[in-house]
Amino acid sequence: MRPALKFIKARIHPPRGWGDVARQLGFVVGVYVLYQLVNGLIAGANPYKPFGDAVKIIDLERGLHVFVEPSIQGWVLSKHWLIDAADWAYLYSHYVITAAVLVFIYFRRNGAFYFVRNMFIIAMLIALVGYAIFPTAPPALMPEWGFTDAISQFVGVSHIDGNRAASAFVNIYAAVPSMHVCFAVMTGWPMSRLVRTRSAKIAWTLYPLWITFVVVATGNHYLTDVLLGAMTAGVSALLAKQLLARARPDHWAFGQAPA
Repeated sequence: MRPALKFIKARIHPPRGWGDVARQLGFVVGVYVLYQLVNGLIAGANPYKPFGDAVKIIDLERGLHVFVEPSIQGWVLSKHWLIDAADWAYLYSHYVITAAVLVFIYFRRNGAFYFVRNMFIIAMLIALVGYAIFPTAPPALMPEWGFTDAISQFVGVSHIDGNRAASAFVNIYAAVPSMHVCFAVMTGWPMSRLVRTRSAKIAWTLYPLWITFVVVATGNHYLTDVLLGAMTAGVSALLAKQLLARARPDHWAFGQAPA
């Protein structure tokens, strides 16, 4: 075998064997599909409450003088290159970057993978409770308050009709908490600790802030959602550390396995 092929084979060899790869892949994908299915079922519970809950958030932010989302979005919409970048980031980062991070951590920093996996599972459970108790229409569905559905304009499909076709797995009223921000925190925080270079650490530290800008600029979340999304990530990390990692410290604690 050529030296280069030997090197590649050594680099992709699973730390715990291919059997564990299959188990983790099946587990993570299964949990996420179940999460999306339950999320979709929650969406049809009450079609009127989400808009009332959205108004409650808007009233709260107006009372606190922080209802700046329409102004931010209006400014971004005037910068075509910036709104295009935000649209791309909203559509693809939540899945592509999150999946890439999980793969990287599993193969290259395996000691941290199981903690991160548990953190994601806890966060999704918390989010489902939030969606059931406080279903909220996103800003994009509230044009009377000055919002624009930037994603629909970008892809050329109605935000409502485009999601209705896949309603079994999609909840268009899943604004509180913002899981885009939650996932960004749960990928940015561990990656900022696991990567080696200073520039990479800075980039991953700033990643949640970029996603915060993205979800507001595209009209998909209120600032309240952003805050609750970040808090969901924090609570999930705390529970993963204080409950699960203590139960199995040899497997579920946050470690930093060498490359």
